[in-house]
Amino acid sequence: MELKRVVVTGLGAVTPLGNNPKETWENMLAGKSGAAPITLFDASKFKTQFACEVKNLNVTDFIDRKEARKMDRYTQLAIIAAKQAVEDSKMDLDAEDMNRIGVVFGVGIGGIKTFEEEVSYYGVHREDGPKFNPFFIPKMIADIAAGQISIMYGFHGPNYITSSACASSSNALADAFNLIRLGKANVIVAGGAEAAICETGVGGFNAMHALSTRNDEPEKASRPFSASRDGFIMGEGAGCLILEELEHAKARGAQIYGEMVGAGMSADAHHITASHPEGLGAKLVMQNALEDAGMKPEDIDYINVHGTSTHVGDISEAKAIKEVFGQHAFELNISSTKSMTGHLLGAAGAVEAMATLLAVKNDIIPPTINHEEDDKDEEIDYNLNFTFNKAQKREVRAGLSNTFGFGGHNACVVFKKYAE
Repeated sequence: MELKRVVVTGLGAVTPLGNNPKETWENMLAGKSGAAPITLFDASKFKTQFACEVKNLNVTDFIDRKEARKMDRYTQLAIIAAKQAVEDSKMDLDAEDMNRIGVVFGVGIGGIKTFEEEVSYYGVHREDGPKFNPFFIPKMIADIAAGQISIMYGFHGPNYITSSACASSSNALADAFNLIRLGKANVIVAGGAEAAICETGVGGFNAMHALSTRNDEPEKASRPFSASRDGFIMGEGAGCLILEELEHAKARGAQIYGEMVGAGMSADAHHITASHPEGLGAKLVMQNALEDAGMKPEDIDYINVHGTSTHVGDISEAKAIKEVFGQHAFELNISSTKSMTGHLLGAAGAVEAMATLLAVKNDIIPPTINHEEDDKDEEIDYNLNFTFNKAQKREVRAGLSNTFGFGGHNACVVFKKYAE
């Protein structure tokens, strides 16, 4: 069977750098940090007191107030990003076969704030006995974001979430890509969302010693590939891409941002939280993605790396890139947009895929910020071009985006310029 081609025709994003794709992308190129002291709860007693929060967002500009109260924050963010993407795609939904439009979203944790509130404050510990909100379960469950988006529009195609920790929304994009190229759908609203900046989320990651504690300089705390890195910054947000079968997009005269051409998956099979120190899973996932795309290493000009600003993770990913790309590794650009957005967990893959796609479309690489010349790790080869501190213009024929999750889950997606 001949596989169908898949293009991207719409984008949506709510991130610590902006409440739409344009603002997010412009601030990425400017090297702006989204980190600041936490405002969503009192973090004064926590080891980490800062995060990359979504800012100045009025949810009721997008969602009816009564309906918004029935949703966890992560679902609200997912819906807003999806609405932006659907609007950006300019689909005439009255003319579409709604049975051929689906929703596949990724989320690593789900409604953790709802769970925290219901169990800690309202439910189990009440003196007069447990009393739960009737919307507790449908607000909390991880799949509800995809369900809410399909209900909102009446999309009757494939509908589910993928959950593979920080690889979740890259897995969602991979599934959506395969559903379309196998002819199972015309359009998939694909992306990811997460909103875990709460006492439980920050406290849990603090207990693992996963988060940076650079409380005096939050905006400089995420510093991938620098020797002084001390952990990632918790972020929140959502990203959404409209993936569409090429002939369907052409028939309606859709704008085309670029073409998705491959996806890879692998497992480290090593440790519940740490990546393989030699980057074996990272190496395999990039090789699988390139093979799926029918591309050679030298066809890639940009890698949006997982690059979380953790000690082992950054070293192992740099090693894997050198092994997969050989001499060409020194010719391509590498950058970690997590240095600006923080780690968006289940939303990371979607937002970073958008950044990769826009880099391909616009021939410009967003930077890895916060690197200082004398802050070098002896285990990292700085002959690689990490695009430190300043965006770089260059031809970008194709790019890939890496996301790796706790449990050893690895996913990689590949985009290239669209051409007939």
